[in-house]
Amino acid sequence: MKYIYTTLFLLISHLVFSQCNGRYETEIFNSVDKTTVYYPELVQWFDDEHKLDVYMPTGDTEINRPLIIFLHGGTFIAGDKENTDCVDFCETFAKKGYVTASVNYRLANPVNFYLFEETQYETVLQAVADVKAAIRYFRHDHETDNSYNIDPNTIFVGGSSAGAIIAIHLAYIDDISDLSTASTTIDLQTIANNNGGIDGDLGYANYSSEVNGVISFAGGIHNINWIDENDEPLVSIHGNNDGTVDYNCATVLGGSTPVNLSLCGSGEMHPRAESVNIINDHLLLNGSDHDWFNSGNGDSRFLDALDFTTDFLFPLLPCNQSTFTINQGMIKQEEIQSLDLLGRKNQNTKLLINIFNDGTTSKQIIVE
Repeated sequence: MKYIYTTLFLLISHLVFSQCNGRYETEIFNSVDKTTVYYPELVQWFDDEHKLDVYMPTGDTEINRPLIIFLHGGTFIAGDKENTDCVDFCETFAKKGYVTASVNYRLANPVNFYLFEETQYETVLQAVADVKAAIRYFRHDHETDNSYNIDPNTIFVGGSSAGAIIAIHLAYIDDISDLSTASTTIDLQTIANNNGGIDGDLGYANYSSEVNGVISFAGGIHNINWIDENDEPLVSIHGNNDGTVDYNCATVLGGSTPVNLSLCGSGEMHPRAESVNIINDHLLLNGSDHDWFNSGNGDSRFLDALDFTTDFLFPLLPCNQSTFTINQGMIKQEEIQSLDLLGRKNQNTKLLINIFNDGTTSKQIIVE
């Protein structure tokens, strides 16, 4: 099995490493502290669907730390903030200096979800609204108690499977009017309005739900055109043998239930992102199916995904803004040809040099 990485020769990005004080690239803390809270403004006790776990590096005195919100999978009918991949993701990035949060959201009745198309759409929209409330909770806390020392202007959202689907739609549905372009005859705008609009009604209405980037582990989007110019950066990791959320475009679960939403995976999202000039990168897990993330750190593919995500986010951080424009320009380049170190084409070597139309190069490493 092969995993393909593309790494740009941006030596200048390492020259500003000291501006981040050694943070955010490697694990510089040995342990993390976890706190569990309810995130709606009006707390309803024993409401496990609206709880989140916050992870922070133990003993860290830094303020204005970037926040990553990570969401569990489970086909919108199962899963929890303590899923193995969620805990491992959050602990890993907290040890690198981030504040991280694993968030629960409303789940559907399995029978209704599998049988009724309207329930599927409503469930996704409710989950998006829940996570938006969690984002607003953190911004409200920053302005009031400041319990977590986050930077409210640097918040990323991501997840695995259903969690990634939530993150993607949270970021790329810009307005309730976008819902009119969904591939369904169901009135999604009315469904959204009945649940408090696309931002929901769980409180902190005076705070923004906007994010600064999206992390997708095996996720997809319902309408590829919802990704448009000036949208948030996107990094995704996806197997091209995924029968649950197709790498390209198909109904979820391979059409194995009576009614299924259609989704477009990484194979379609990134060409679209390129076409509208938003920052993006993609790790293809060649031959992998859907569940590569389930075992968390126990699966080398998950570890590869963590490293790939780390490298993508680092140049986007405020402490590293001097490299931001350079990376953006590199992403828009057109590849002319790929050669090995001896100048040969298509030799199936482990190191290829990619040549771009502006004279710059990148390397492609193939890991067995």
